[in-house]
Amino acid sequence: LVGVIEEWREYSKLLNTYLEPLPSMLGEDGRLHTTFNQTVAATGRLSTTNPNLQAIPIRTELGREIRSAFVAEPGCKLISADYSQVELRILAHVSGEPKLKESFARGEDIHTTTAAEVLGKDPATLTKDERNIAKMVNFGIIYGISSFGLSENLEIPRDEAQAYIDAYLARFPHVQDFIQRTIEQAARDGYVTTLFGRRRPVPEIRASNRQTRSLGERLAVNSVMQGTAADVIKKAMVVIHERLRAEGRSAKLVLQVHDELLLEAPEAEVSAVKQLVREEMCGAFELEPPLEVDVGAGDDWNEAK
Repeated sequence: LVGVIEEWREYSKLLNTYLEPLPSMLGEDGRLHTTFNQTVAATGRLSTTNPNLQAIPIRTELGREIRSAFVAEPGCKLISADYSQVELRILAHVSGEPKLKESFARGEDIHTTTAAEVLGKDPATLTKDERNIAKMVNFGIIYGISSFGLSENLEIPRDEAQAYIDAYLARFPHVQDFIQRTIEQAARDGYVTTLFGRRRPVPEIRASNRQTRSLGERLAVNSVMQGTAADVIKKAMVVIHERLRAEGRSAKLVLQVHDELLLEAPEAEVSAVKQLVREEMCGAFELEPPLEVDVGAGDDWNEAK
């Protein structure tokens, strides 16, 4: 019965949020026209409203089917270009953590590497659940998650969650040093900077209230990674747009979803535009480990992804 209720909730959400409202929001040209907001997210990320096209589902198979409704014009294809683990690559760069950098250099799955380090197991023996734990810890470190937050997400006791966090920081000491340096610098200066030099004020880190101060510490650390990732893709968007125009191509950017760019291109241009997009996204900033991009094309957004 629980499974049936959860399935009904998913269908209801998709129907009420996407399937029914979106067709009524089409413009006279048959396209949806969202609004991009530059100054809403403090990290510098773009957000979208009316409608929020960055919230189109991707986590479930049923949700991904919604993306199949977004199709290219006749004679064109949609091109999806998605940064691969960009925030974890930025973490490896800013921390200088050798184990993370080496794992990326070898082309390994970073969550498997983390699971092997944290759990002390051979990567070949890891289960899917163990990899998922490491994935949650990886992104938890970026977002400054607490043992309470991790325990809630993984549905495990709080002391077990803390043990995972402690094991991660012990196995990746350069990451721990980076976190501490960033918190100290933010407390001293009242702000943090992205790798592009953009400042994000963090007044919470100087609060007398311990909970507010802890929030400020998490925001400080996260802003370096998420803010830099936002800067990287914005630069890539500008350069891609300029190069498409300079080369006289008809392809155009149609959407940005955080780490992903979506373009529409005539079929004759698809191969060249895919290469152009890969070059400019990978070259938007020199990281160690380097940026990598997954690029695909298809008749609709789901197929392109």
